[in-house]
Amino acid sequence: MKGFVCSGFGILVVLVCLCGAAPEPAVVPGLDVWTVDVGFEHPEQIMFRAGHYDQPERFWYIILTLTNKTARDVDFYPKCELMTDTFEVVPSGQRVPAAVFERIKRRHQAKYPLLELLENAGSRILQGADNAKDVAIIWRDFDAKAKSIKLFMAGLSNETVVFDHPVARDEEGKPIKVFLRKTLELSYKLGGDPAFKSDVKLLFAGKRWIMR
Repeated sequence: MKGFVCSGFGILVVLVCLCGAAPEPAVVPGLDVWTVDVGFEHPEQIMFRAGHYDQPERFWYIILTLTNKTARDVDFYPKCELMTDTFEVVPSGQRVPAAVFERIKRRHQAKYPLLELLENAGSRILQGADNAKDVAIIWRDFDAKAKSIKLFMAGLSNETVVFDHPVARDEEGKPIKVFLRKTLELSYKLGGDPAFKSDVKLLFAGKRWIMR
């Protein structure tokens, strides 16, 4: 897995070097381009034991509040990943028992009574503050050697960019098209001793929108 991710990272470096600066979201979006408003709680960890004799497992989660302030209902097809500085990529929802979300929901019942799991949040975000969605995104635990992580959340905007891959070609010898989506990136540094994950604190290091 790590080898695959490193290879992908190498391709990304090639793309940036050959194409110049990586594409960025438009400063002034087009008339048909939308982005929902995003509020978020900083990530937390939660332990879960599947069975009485099983070892407890650690999961990480973040809660987003998504508000559609556009003049129309919008499609919602999210893709969320956690990436460490050791280049481990963890897709959200992968190998996460349903009971983990139920425990998170109980933990935040007072503030987020209508909290939904990302994967069950539907494919539309209706317009207006009254239709805002509170969603939980959950990841399994990541590399113990990691010193920082980035959370990538796509599907919060319909802005995209397409360009020709500078190296890869299809069967006809034409450049393969590369599709990027406007993506929210949240960066965190890990504070404390990684050997004692229960004491590790995530220190917020920044928020930005990127094309990924």
